[in-house]
Amino acid sequence: MGSVMRRMSAAVAVTLMLGMTAVVAQQAPGKWVTDKYAKLPNPAEEYTNVVLNNVLYLIGGNAAVMTPGARSTHPARVLAYDLAGDKWTEKKPTPFFSDHMTTAAANGKIYIFGGSGAMTQEAPSATLDTAWEYDPAADTWKPIAKLSMKRTAGSAAEVGGKIYFIGGSTDLTGPDGRTQNGGLVVGTNESFDPATNRWTAHKPMPTPRNHSAIGVVGGKIYVIGGRVTANNIGGFTSANVDVVEEYNPVTDSWRAMNRMPTPRSGHGWTTYQGQIYVAGGEGHDYHMDAVYRDVEVFDPAANDWYRLPAMPTARHGVNVAAYNGKLFVIGGHLAFAAGGGHALDANHNEVLEFGPAAGRTN
Repeated sequence: MGSVMRRMSAAVAVTLMLGMTAVVAQQAPGKWVTDKYAKLPNPAEEYTNVVLNNVLYLIGGNAAVMTPGARSTHPARVLAYDLAGDKWTEKKPTPFFSDHMTTAAANGKIYIFGGSGAMTQEAPSATLDTAWEYDPAADTWKPIAKLSMKRTAGSAAEVGGKIYFIGGSTDLTGPDGRTQNGGLVVGTNESFDPATNRWTAHKPMPTPRNHSAIGVVGGKIYVIGGRVTANNIGGFTSANVDVVEEYNPVTDSWRAMNRMPTPRSGHGWTTYQGQIYVAGGEGHDYHMDAVYRDVEVFDPAANDWYRLPAMPTARHGVNVAAYNGKLFVIGGHLAFAAGGGHALDANHNEVLEFGPAAGRTN
């Protein structure tokens, strides 16, 4: 190639690079707004959350409440946040005291599975095998078929009218013969059919874990990140993973997907326009105890990840919802694990208002 051609090629390459930069710049991913939207009126760590009909429901939490004959336990609170109206209301309390439940919505109802409750002499295990149906329209609760085993900190999603409850932790008997609450991490995969009030077992998740994110796109379930080996993030028994596994309910089969950029657990998540958004979370190693600001998005169609601008405030145990071009990240805890006690439960309602098109920043 002659010198003239080389100079022309270089000029074209520079032009193309500048053009690509301009396109990316036009696809602004939006900006975070910290003081515009109604803050969480009752901050508490470990709310269980679910979105139904553009309303975000926060259930339980572990702000300390004393019950007769039991240890300090959890509130039975149910809060509803209208994503369109930016308004909080309080609903009928739960008929149980628990946190780390697993929830999903189907056919206009909300279903709550397992969790960790109060220990008494009659019930020395905090891990629960109970299940409940909540009807938001009637503001009523009723018990449904129990789980096949006690489970806490799992993940659930609805596909085809059935709810798949995957992973979490169950009890383990220790060498001393005592019950270790949530001491065994499992890959259990079971579906609940509201029409028949029955559970059905399916192929277990390849990577047993708890505190994972979950989402449904195109009729397939994606379990993202989480915690292996132990239920509690404290100490050095448990570890975060970046594993993403896809479950196909039609074929009852699993496959591995591209890993997430940041291994984490205790994160919040939501699905919006065919993509799964993961925000916040926590992790630690021999160097640090940390809460995360990262917001990462999984596109199952491309089997790829990209990052959005980080949350203004790092938190774990956050409650995430998306509506009308906005990503809401609400509540959570400001310190690793339960550090600082309930004084560090967050009332934040930070919202990422997307631009005309959410562009990639990685």
